This record gives sequence, structure tokens and C-alpha cells, in this order.
Amino acid sequence: MKRDIAWKRARFIISGAFCLLMITGCLAEKTVTLNRTDNKELAGHTAEFRQEIVKVTEGVYAAVGYGLANSIMLEGEDGVVIVDVMESVEAAGPVRKAFESITPKSVKAIIYTHYHADHVFGAGVFTENRNIDVYSHRKTLDELDRVTAVTQEITYKRAMRMFGTFLKEGDLENCGIGPFLKFNDKTTMSYVRPNITFSDEVLKVSIAGINLEMIHAPGETDDQIVVWMPDKKVLIAADNFYKSFPNLYTIRGTSYRDVLAWVRSIDKMRLLKAEYLVPCHSRPIKGSDKIYETLTDYRDAIQFVHDQTVRGINAGLGPDELAEKVKLPRHLAEKPYLREYYGTVAWSVKNIYNGYLGWFGGNSTDLNPLTLKELAKRFSKLAGGDKELMEHARRAGKEQDHQWVLKLTDMLLQITPDMSEALELKATSLRALASHSGNANARNYYLSQADEAEGRLKLTQAKIDADLAHRIPLAAIFAGMSAKLNPEKSANIYKVAGFHFPDTKESFTVYVRRGVAVIEPRFPEKADITITVNSNTWKEIAAKLANPALAFVKGDVKIEGGVMNAVNFLDLFRD
Repeated sequence: MKRDIAWKRARFIISGAFCLLMITGCLAEKTVTLNRTDNKELAGHTAEFRQEIVKVTEGVYAAVGYGLANSIMLEGEDGVVIVDVMESVEAAGPVRKAFESITPKSVKAIIYTHYHADHVFGAGVFTENRNIDVYSHRKTLDELDRVTAVTQEITYKRAMRMFGTFLKEGDLENCGIGPFLKFNDKTTMSYVRPNITFSDEVLKVSIAGINLEMIHAPGETDDQIVVWMPDKKVLIAADNFYKSFPNLYTIRGTSYRDVLAWVRSIDKMRLLKAEYLVPCHSRPIKGSDKIYETLTDYRDAIQFVHDQTVRGINAGLGPDELAEKVKLPRHLAEKPYLREYYGTVAWSVKNIYNGYLGWFGGNSTDLNPLTLKELAKRFSKLAGGDKELMEHARRAGKEQDHQWVLKLTDMLLQITPDMSEALELKATSLRALASHSGNANARNYYLSQADEAEGRLKLTQAKIDADLAHRIPLAAIFAGMSAKLNPEKSANIYKVAGFHFPDTKESFTVYVRRGVAVIEPRFPEKADITITVNSNTWKEIAAKLANPALAFVKGDVKIEGGVMNAVNFLDLFRD
């Protein structure tokens, strides 16, 4: 009995310690009013994503409107190449069916333009467990491992808000670069790890008789590649170009995007003088002159924002001042491919500032500011008390001063986190801001957080299948472990655990030393606890797909140093 209880506890702990699951959300059942957009331009932009297979030219087809990203089929002599594979099995399935209605030729290869989920998690639909070559830049593997190991919990949580994935039907207008993200608690991820990667500037290949050049072009991500078909003058632009001002910063959170590298990459693209430009979001463009002019405007807009931000930085302006000051000139701002449906100039300016100078804006007031809770108390005191502060918030709401409502209700919620009237008022103002926003990311984030404030949206975990769990490297799982260590529980702990995986001949040391977990890719010389298990069994346990107690009883998991000691050790990695 004691062992059974320990293993039940261990199952929960292991799953928390090796968090592999994407964070998503689900809506509680409640009748609410739909939140239609009052922004006619954003509503009109939805037509950009009407669902169809666009024939770009002979042998080149783009699936538009099936999910957040496009998938592109290149037809060759005896097979096809698929460039990007959608965000889920459910999004990829209809795309494959549509492609098969054009040609029954089998898939010979897949190309990932970069690591973002909407480009890689439908791969299994196209491979069907066959050994198909999957191409990417070498950095794609590193980026996927980094995101899986370190920040996936918070970035996917924020992404679900940004893409409005769990908004009520009718609330979602579009996602700025696609109609919707088909990823939720009912969809399935199927990722196939690239087996052919390159680190040089260009990889030239011939697949099914198709001559292709994969060109490293850092932009929205560092691993970004564009695909050039020299014989057809077709350029697949990846995410370095789409019909919106570019997302030089994403509100879901990411590492710094090098905007000048993005400019240089677009310059590479311009020099190719493509006849057909196929973005991985939004619709293809035809005509070399039009493409050249559009790409020129796009790179000029990025450089303008960069240069004017740096100019302001050197004049002593802070990030908020710069966000207010830097605006695109009219000849660029009015171009249809530079409207702020997805990225915004203001968010980009702040990110550029942070990329050069970091978080500090130069005002000594910000060096050691009041805590949020203390600031809230001072707000309340200035207003005459919490009731008076609430009255100020109500008055701001009546005056439709919604941004001020958000600030005041945030202060109230710092003092009383479950204050229902403040939550309701905040939600009302969030919906009002959403209704007028021309930026899809902002609109979706506003509406998602309004649902959260009202208790209509609760974040849960997405499904993961065994195939996807098996494809995640052990190194990525262990790399994320140190950031999960509970500092209070481990404050006086010195413990060494050794993990050995006979099937892959990999071993890891996890050394807990008073609040710090040191992970090393080797077996320790001396361990307090050792766990021996095959890699796939451990990955399934981590993903809650296998019962650790049953695995232990069957002999699939071997522990030396005591089961309870192992359970207690893993308990250090959860709150």
C-alpha cells in the first residue's frame, strides 16, 4: 500500500518535473454576448484567408485558409515535396486530402521553413510512418529543443490568448496572418524530427526532379529558410513576409528578433527577382515588378523603424516615449502589406530598445521601484481608500476611458485578487478595446483575458501522443528540469540522482545543491538514487501516457536507493 501511494505521488511529480505538454485552454459552458469587431479593416482582412488551394504556377500549389499557416505542395516527376505541414493532425488532414485531389503522387520529402508550431506539428499526416526525408536548417532542432525545455509552458499559454484559440465561435475575426489556429485540447500534434539539416548559407537539392535551393534567411526566427525554385522563378518566403506589418516582436513572448538580419534576408529575396512569391501566411503574389516593389517597401519599413528607434535611443528617449514617437511615413503606412494586422510599430520599437539596451529605460525611478502591491496601496490611499478607487474605475468606465480602467482595476486586484466588481469592470473594458482594435493579436488577447477575468476560460493541458513524446530528445527534457526546482524545498538538500537509458546509451546526472539543480549528460560516479529505464518508457511516463507503478512492477523501471527516496527527490521539482 505504501508503495502504491508513493507511485501515485511519483506519477504526478514526474509529469510536473518533465513538462512536455503544450498549454492550451477550454471554455466553460456559459451563454454570453458575441463580440463582433467594429473595425471594418480587420473584418475585411478576413477575406485574405478564404480557404482554397491556390495554383501558383504549374506544379506549385498553396493551401490557404486551412489553418494559421499555409502548406505548399511542389509536384515533381515521381512524387511531391511538402513545404510546411500545418499546426496539427486535424489541420493537416484536409490539406493532404485536397492535395491528393490534384495528384496521387506520394510525398518524397518535407521541408520545414522554421520551428514554429504552425509549420511542423502536422507532419505525421504526410509521412504516414514512412521514412521520408525531412529538411530544415540545423538551428531548427536547437530552437525546438530550447522551447520544449525552457519556456514552452508560458509561451504556449500566451499564444493561445494571442491567437484567440478558445474564443467563442463568432468572437474570433482572424489571427492577422491566418484565419485561425487549429490547435486545442481536442487536436493532436504529430512532429517528425528533421533528418537532413544544413548550416551553410544554401543547400541545393533535387527531389523528384525538382531543383530546389534552401537559403538561410534569418528573420522572424533565426532558423528561417526560404525556398527558391530557380527553374520556375518561385520563391517561398517562409515567415519573412506576409500581408501585415511584420511581427518584429510577438506578444506571446520570444527571444530578441534581429531586425537588421531580417532586412538583409529580404534583400537576398529581392535579388532573386522572383516571378512568384509564396508566403507561408496570406496569399501568393505574381509578377516580378510587383514582388520587387512590395519586398522593397517591406524591408524599408523594417529598417525605418529600426533606424528611427536607434536615433531616439541616442537622443535619450525611453522605450515608452519611442513607442509613441516612431511612426511609419505615410507612403509606407498606407501600403496594404504594411497595415498593422499582426505586428505593430509600437511593440517593435520597444523590442528594438530592449535588444540594444535591455530593460532599463534610463530613469533612476525605475532602478528600485515600488512593488506592484505597494504601488496599489498608494493608489488606493491617494483615492481615499479601496471604495473610492473602485468609484474612480467605474467613472472611467462610464467615460469609456478603458485603458485607465485597466490600470485602476489592476491596482484593485493587487489588493484584492478576487474582487468580483473589479474583474467584471476590467473584462468590460477589455472587450471594448477589442471591438475597436485593428490588430488581431491585441483583439484576441483582450477577449481571451476578458473571458479569464469572468471565469469563462480556464487553461488546461493539450493532448500529446506517444509518437510525439518519443521524438522529444532526452537532453531537452533534462535541460528544462533545473528551472522547475523548488528553492524552498531544496534549500538544504544535497542529493545526486543518476538516470540511465540503456536503449539510447544515454545517461544524466541531476545534482541538487541547495536550491540549484545541475544537469550533466553523464552518469555520476556516486549517486544517492539511480533510475534505469528505456527512453520511450520514461518519455511516456513524463507525458502521462504510461503508469509508473505498472512500469515498475513490470520491471521496466529499476530504482536503486529506495522508491520513497526517488519520489522525494522528484518532489523537489514541483511547487
